[in-house]
Amino acid sequence: MARTTRRSTTHLSRRLVQLYAGLALYGASSALLVRAELGLEPWGVLHQGLAELTGISIGVVSIIVGAVVLLLWIPLRQRPGLGTVSNVFVVGLAMDGTLAVVGELDGYGFRVPALVLGIVLNGVATGLYIAARFGPGPRDGLMTGLNRVTGRSIRLVRTAIEVAVVATGFALGGSLGVGTVVYALAIGPLAQLFLRVFSLPEPTAPAVTAVPGITAAPGEPSTPAPPVGSGPVAAPAPGQAILPQ
Repeated sequence: MARTTRRSTTHLSRRLVQLYAGLALYGASSALLVRAELGLEPWGVLHQGLAELTGISIGVVSIIVGAVVLLLWIPLRQRPGLGTVSNVFVVGLAMDGTLAVVGELDGYGFRVPALVLGIVLNGVATGLYIAARFGPGPRDGLMTGLNRVTGRSIRLVRTAIEVAVVATGFALGGSLGVGTVVYALAIGPLAQLFLRVFSLPEPTAPAVTAVPGITAAPGEPSTPAPPVGSGPVAAPAPGQAILPQ
C-alpha cells in the first residue's frame, strides 16, 4: 500500500511539473515569436493588437483575454480544471518575463532563428501541458464547448474562431506575416510528436490474484478471482511466477 501511494504521489508530482513547465515554456515561446516580428500565432495577433490599442503589456492582455474566454465557458457548461485556470495566469506572466529578458532583435539573422525556435518550443510546451491531463486551456475549451453545443465539426469551429481572432487582431495592429503561416502549418505535427514524447501512463493498482487450493477462513468472505483479461497483472517479485487468474 505504501509503495502504491508513493507511486501515485510521484505520478502526480510529475504531472504538475509537466503542467507548469509546459505553460511557462508556452509563454516564453510566444515571446520569441513577438521578438521575431515575422508574424504571430492567431491568438497572439489578437493579444498584440489589443496591447497596441490599450498600452497594456501583451502578457497582461493575454491574461485578461484568457479570463474573458473562461467566462464564456459558463453558458457552454464547460468545467475548468487546474490546468485551465493555471493557463490563464502562467502563460501571460512567462511571456512578459521573457520579453523583459530578451530585447528587440536586429536583422533576419537573429529574427528567423527566433521564429523557428519559438515555434518548436511552442510545440514542446503544448505536448508537455496537454499530456499532464489537468484540463484544456480556456481557448481550447471554448472550441470544444462550441463543438458540443452547435454540433459543428472541431475543424470548422476552430477555423471560424481563429479567422475571427486573426482578423480582429490584425485590424487592431497585430503582427500577421509569414510566421503566422509557418506556425499554422507546423504546430499540429509538432504538438502530436511531443504529446507522444511526454505522454504519461495511467497509474494502475496491482491486481488481486487467487491461489488455487486456498480458501477463505471460516466466517470470512471469499474473494473470487477476476475473469481473464479483466485488469492489469502485478509484476512478479524476483523468482516468483505470476499466478493463474
